[in-house]
Amino acid sequence: MKDIVVTAKRIKKELCILLGCFAFACILNVISIMLFQTAWLEIFTQIGYVLIITFSIYVLVTFIRLVIRLFRALLSSGKQR
Repeated sequence: MKDIVVTAKRIKKELCILLGCFAFACILNVISIMLFQTAWLEIFTQIGYVLIITFSIYVLVTFIRLVIRLFRALLSSGKQR
């Protein structure tokens, strides 16, 4: 059985993407607080929802990256023929 090796560069890249998703979810939370004129305490009390939104965005971004990678692989295999 082959070992799967995940490089440090790959881990850093994925963590940066996850951090970007978290920042985007936090920005969405701040925008919703301003739009609905609620208490700023909700930045801390709604952290569970922010984390759920973060992982949802991460899954969506990962799916989009996978589709792009597959599309590029199909294009590159078509050029070789």
